[in-house]
Amino acid sequence: MMQWHIVCDFDGTITRTDVIDNILQRFADPSWQAIEAQWVQGEIGSRECLSRQLSLVNASPAQLLAYFDSVEIDPDFPDFVDHVIARGASLEVVSDGIEQGIARILARHYVTLLPILANRLRQVDQHSWRIDFPYASDACRAASGNCKCASTPAGKRVLVIGDGRSDMCVAAKADFVFAKDSLADHCERNGIPYARFDSFAELPALLARLPNHAANAPHFSREQQELFNHV
Repeated sequence: MMQWHIVCDFDGTITRTDVIDNILQRFADPSWQAIEAQWVQGEIGSRECLSRQLSLVNASPAQLLAYFDSVEIDPDFPDFVDHVIARGASLEVVSDGIEQGIARILARHYVTLLPILANRLRQVDQHSWRIDFPYASDACRAASGNCKCASTPAGKRVLVIGDGRSDMCVAAKADFVFAKDSLADHCERNGIPYARFDSFAELPALLARLPNHAANAPHFSREQQELFNHV
């Protein structure tokens, strides 16, 4: 594993729910849903979507912290982190979500010291907020708040772990993908080498079966992909 760098999504991957969606459902004007529809239809990127949606949130810091403290993660994620770090892989949590929420949620589940690359929530007044994008890129093809493709270091094989739309662009650049939900369907449709999973408890066994060469090399065949998924 020493040659692997793992780019791991947060919302819907480490957690079972989407933190920002839940914040919007609890604390935002219902017009956030129309903005969401524009993003789903590809009319706007996630950076514009999140900026407009978070400006609709009406919540105190105490209310947001109380919500963060209610969020559960996949119970096998802490053991997975220990497993990959012990084997020399590097791992970053790379999310189009909120850095402060991710850090607080992970710390509550005894996962600390992991690099977190995510958007940052800023307080405007007592109950109003804005979101900043320290990892955005004008070159991002998806116009994302966090350009996950920038988290793919040269000289290492890249493993992406994710579940949805924010992971699709970086999945195409990765050497291999562990995918849930719509990301798994996207990989299947587009011939991206991947393995479907539901829980982090499954991933140590899948890691042990990763090919020794980069999965996007020409000699990684569809037959090898099928063997990987079904052994």
